[in-house]
Amino acid sequence: MNVLIIGNGGREHALAWKIKQSSLCDEVFVAPGNAGTAAIARNVAVPVDDFEGIGKICKDHNIGLVVVGPEGPLVAGIRDYFEQDASLSAIPLVGPGRSGARLEGSKDFSKQFMLRHGIPTARAKAFLEANLEEAMEYISTCKPPIVLKADGLAAGKGVIISLSQREAREELRQMLVNRKFGEASAKVLVEEFLNGIELSVFVLTDGERYVILPEAKDYKRIGEGDTGLNTGGMGAISPVPFAGPDFMRKVEERVVVPTIQGLKKEGIPYRGFIFIGLMNVGGDPYVIEYNVRMGDPETQAVLPRIKSDFGELLLATAKGQLPDLPLEVDDEHAATVVMVAGGYPNEYKKGNRISGLDQDHDALIFHAGSALRDSDVVTNGGRVLAITGRDGSLDGALKKAYDAAARISWDGVYFRRDIGKDLLKLA
Repeated sequence: MNVLIIGNGGREHALAWKIKQSSLCDEVFVAPGNAGTAAIARNVAVPVDDFEGIGKICKDHNIGLVVVGPEGPLVAGIRDYFEQDASLSAIPLVGPGRSGARLEGSKDFSKQFMLRHGIPTARAKAFLEANLEEAMEYISTCKPPIVLKADGLAAGKGVIISLSQREAREELRQMLVNRKFGEASAKVLVEEFLNGIELSVFVLTDGERYVILPEAKDYKRIGEGDTGLNTGGMGAISPVPFAGPDFMRKVEERVVVPTIQGLKKEGIPYRGFIFIGLMNVGGDPYVIEYNVRMGDPETQAVLPRIKSDFGELLLATAKGQLPDLPLEVDDEHAATVVMVAGGYPNEYKKGNRISGLDQDHDALIFHAGSALRDSDVVTNGGRVLAITGRDGSLDGALKKAYDAAARISWDGVYFRRDIGKDLLKLA
């Protein structure tokens, strides 16, 4: 079958790389893709929100499976668009419809969903600009640190942790009144801070059955020691040493099963990924957030560990026929280091030539913000490359990733040098 992957980031390059290995796959198309996907698949210059253009690709190239990478098209209803078009409705698609995508599209909806179904999560209350004074008063009852979350999509950057009530009030005003995150912060959740260690769990479900993919821990802050501004993600590690069998059993029983049962109870059909952002609080899982797609850069650490035919899994999911078979996972460690443009996550320059990609690297190189310019590969985004090392030990995986990163460069390149170091003592 021909497969169409929607997106242009490191997650989509990793998906293309993995799906291309499937026994079912004939050709992979990526819309719009990047310089990395161009080397292993066929890029088509159609934006992720051009549903009509995406539909035309499917018809022109006999696409047998569509995999939606980013959250934007899912929240905007790409599945609904396909299902309502008689010429597209029979094409299997991985990703929920607009109703299911609210799990990510609205932090308030997802919080209320968790509360309705007894899924452990932090206490929170949502406010609009019209309720600003009530929100300020509510903050007076909160114990710092105080978490503020933009309700809508904010590219993974709409969360602020305030260390004092005063700071929380000022940040809340910036979000609600000055629209710090655009319309995403027209509504803001004021949430209890959970003291623990964070990780991500990924589930693939056809709405009835599910399979839990390898877990990962990502690193959001731009600076070493988890300092500075939030980013889309600066690195990821899989497996996670503190997520042992007992903890993962609790995750499945207390979070995964109630989530899928909750979707069924509310009549929300769901065929796709559920990304569960968790906090391990004293050995118990609490849900921080849901996403309705794979994470980035976690995908670049998770997919290399999956030994099962991923194309088969995705097609079965899209058709509502996910088999009751155990997922085959490699025991090796995967460590992903993200290389970014100087200035990211603020202003950064595009178009810098990337050197060192043609060397023989003992690591996987996934492109994110890259493009082709004549015969050169140049930077074309904030997060440019994700380098994944694999080894029998976490230390070895990190060494391979960092060795490769050290031999790739462009003007202004930056990457954190402490990814995974906090976990070495636990591995």
